[in-house]
Formats: sequence, C-alpha cells, structure tokens
Amino acid sequence: MLDRITFDGPVIVGAGLAGLTAALAAAPRKALVLSPTPLATGCSSAWAQGGMAAALSDEDAPALHAADTIAAGAGLCDPAAVELLTTEGPAAVRALAMLGAPFDRQADGGFVLSLEAAHAKARVARVGGDGAGAAIMAAVIAAVRAAPTVEIRENARARRLLQDATGRVVGVLAEIDGALVEIVAPAVILATGGVGGLYAVTTTPAQVRGEGVGLAALAGAEIADPEFVQFHPTAIDIGRDPAPLATEALRGEGAILRNKDGRAFMADYHPAKELAPRDVVARAIHAERAAGRGAFLDATTAVGAHFPHEFPAVFAACMGAGVDPRVQPIPVTPAVHYHMGGAATDLDGRTSLPGLLAAGECASTGVHGANRLASNSLLEAAVFGARAGRAARDLAIGGESPLSAAPTPDLPDAALQALRQAMSRDAGVIRDAEGLARLVAVLDALEAAHGLAPTLVAAQLIARAALARQESRGGHFRADFPAMALPERTFVTLQDQEPGRAVRYAAE
Repeated sequence: MLDRITFDGPVIVGAGLAGLTAALAAAPRKALVLSPTPLATGCSSAWAQGGMAAALSDEDAPALHAADTIAAGAGLCDPAAVELLTTEGPAAVRALAMLGAPFDRQADGGFVLSLEAAHAKARVARVGGDGAGAAIMAAVIAAVRAAPTVEIRENARARRLLQDATGRVVGVLAEIDGALVEIVAPAVILATGGVGGLYAVTTTPAQVRGEGVGLAALAGAEIADPEFVQFHPTAIDIGRDPAPLATEALRGEGAILRNKDGRAFMADYHPAKELAPRDVVARAIHAERAAGRGAFLDATTAVGAHFPHEFPAVFAACMGAGVDPRVQPIPVTPAVHYHMGGAATDLDGRTSLPGLLAAGECASTGVHGANRLASNSLLEAAVFGARAGRAARDLAIGGESPLSAAPTPDLPDAALQALRQAMSRDAGVIRDAEGLARLVAVLDALEAAHGLAPTLVAAQLIARAALARQESRGGHFRADFPAMALPERTFVTLQDQEPGRAVRYAAE
C-alpha cells in the first residue's frame, strides 16, 4: 500500500516562473511545489534571454501590444486572453521588479526597453542584455523560499494524476526521492513547461519534454493546438544538446543574417528582413541550410566589442566553441523553442477536468495563437500563473477518494532518442503528409513496445494534429498545403485524437 498525504492547498507540478508565481499567488493558502530538479535548474524560464514584453513606456499602450500579439498569432489568438495579458502585463513586470528582479534601468528609473521581431514598439524589459530569465527566477525563488505558505519538494516527479470515480482530479501520484506517494489535494496546477526535449535540436532543458501535456491528456483533459511548435530561428549551431540560444535581441540591435558567401538573405523572404516573425525567419534559415548555403548571424558591426557586457550568455557560448562573435559571424540553425499548444484552459487556468489547472507553456490559454510573439512567454507565465494560483486557492477538498492508479511508464533512453530524431525529421520546421504519416507509425511502434509514456503521448498529439491540419499557419508549415485555410483552433482529447470542436475568432 502506498503512503498517502493529504495536503490542504494546491499541488503545483513544476517550478518555473508559472509554477512559482502560482504558489505565491495562492497565499494565504498553502501550496506544495513539486520540482523534478533543484530550483532554477531544469526549467526553461531560467534560460530565457530576451526578457518580458509589456507596454511600459509613454509611447506604448496595451492595445498596441495586443495588436502585435494578434498579428503574430496568425488568426488563432483568443482576443479576450490577449487583452488580459497585455492589460495586466505592465503590473506583472513591475511586481517582479518589486520582488528584486534587476531589470535594466535608465538614469531616470524607467525600464530599458528593446525592440524584438514583430513588435511595433521597443517594449522588451531586459536584464543584463540577455540574462532576464535567470535573474527573474533568482528573485522569485528567493521570495518563494521566504514564503511561509510555500512548501517545496525537489527531486519530485508527477507520475500520474489521481482522479475519483467522477473524473475529478483529486491529487497526484508522485515519485519523491525514488519513492511513490499519493498526494491528495483540492487542486493540481500543471506548470511543467514545453516540449523541446521531444526534438533532437532544442534550446530548452532536456527535462522539458511534454510530460504535463501527456499527463493531462492521459487523464482525459482537452488539449488545444498541439501542432503549433515554435522554432527559434537562431540557435547557435555548435553541436551542443541543448543548443545555446542567440537571442532575438541581437537582430533587434541590427545583427544581419548571412549565408556562407556573406550575402544577406532575409530580403529574399520578407520585407521586414531580420525582424520578420519568427516562423518566417526560421523557414528562411532552414531553406538556406537545406540549399547548402549555410546560415550565420553577423553581429560584428551591430554589437562587436560590446558583446561581453551586453550579451554575456551568447558571448560565453560562442567563445566556448571557438567562435568569437565580436569578429566572426555566429553559425545558427532553427531549434524547437516554444510550444503554443497545451492543456486547454480558461482565463483562470482551469482545464476541462474539475480540480485540474494549468499555467505557463504546458497550458494553452489562446494568447499565442499559431505563433508566439517574442518575449510574451515569461509575461504569460507571470500573468496566468498568478491567476491560476488565485483560482486554485479558492478550491476546497471535495469529490470522492482517489481511484488506485499505477505510475505511467517511462521511455527508455534509446526509445526517447529515436523519438527525438523522428520528431525533428518529420514534425520540424517544414512538414508534409508523407513525413507525418511516417512519424505516426514510429510513435505507434514505440507505444506498442513501451506503453503510453506521457512524453510519447505529447509527441502523438503533435504529430496527429499536424497531419490533420491541411494548411500552413504560424509555426505549422505544410509543404504540401502551403496556403492558409480557415482560421480554426484545434481541440482534441486522447480518447478522440481526431480534432474535435473548432473555434474561429475572426475571418481572414
């Protein structure tokens, strides 16, 4: 018989910005945070370079930020979610500054704001050029460790969601320091991050591989837009796994994309050149590389000698591989960076299952649509993490006793590596029916051999939804269906993997 703990407050699975923000917002209710790794490691939030986008200047406004977000989202953004994000965004950034996040400041105390791709205004608050994620997480972790209402368990993984006979989520089957324990609670908030580790080339920590989406789907939750995966155009191509990132801010500062002959090529693909939306830039780089021309980010003039101070993380990664970005172009390649899909939620983080909430990258609020606008991810984690924490705070233990549940299987490493290679090959920057059908067959064979591991479930959802979406939109590009069709979101459950109800926000 497993040990059982009853916790009178939300259990939060994941300790990135969304999860820790939710834990703080749940006060005065207690919150239990389960982190598979020590805090500040293993989460994408700490690796974020660019910063947080918000209307923080007199020349900007939430409505302008909303317009840019909706334009990038290619017809699939939920306008209500975007309005909430952009309206609450400035207060969220200022709240993090009050916690101690050391945003770069002007002499008069205002935020130093950078321009990034597809933003009409400079509105990205940064820390030390490219260190926003780590600095913000350090401040939030200090606040969480000082909060008497937050309990943290490291080396703790969720192995299955506990449900009662009605399907309500009533806790988590967790593995803590190698031992299984049932944690019964009034609410569970999934904040497990994205799906980068499902791909062979990613900028995210290896541990981030869709487990939250998989656990939610296995419990019967509705999943939204799983086919929309964002590829950051400029991962640094130096053979490291995960690949280090050359932040979007470099192009905002004027860095130029060139091929191996030194020719600037972005004008061939989009009038905004280097500041085109990320999906456009990623496909351009993919095309140049596929044609054998290579792709390099030349910041020797735009940044040059200022690299060590202005972009220390990029500088260190390059120098560690023998590339001096002050005088040499940086070799770049597209890499999985963000998942627009996830467990479908309302504006307070509630999923389709009572008792289960989600926040951050593993959730799909409708904010990002088909393509996330640069530096909206940390903002979403802060705004919607807080909302999920407040919603979970108000839930009392209810429902019936949990049904007995076995832990979900894990994929052996060899199977995981085969999955990653297949996903990059067939569900990457450019997709087609032949490749996606081949991928589905690979994933089905892995399921037959190893069972329904949450990581495998997440990959299946991406592959099947990508095969079903016979158009190109945002981060999803089909070589065999290059045009856009109707702007409809995908909503699907694991029990019915054919896309179900569609939501259309606007005609194109």
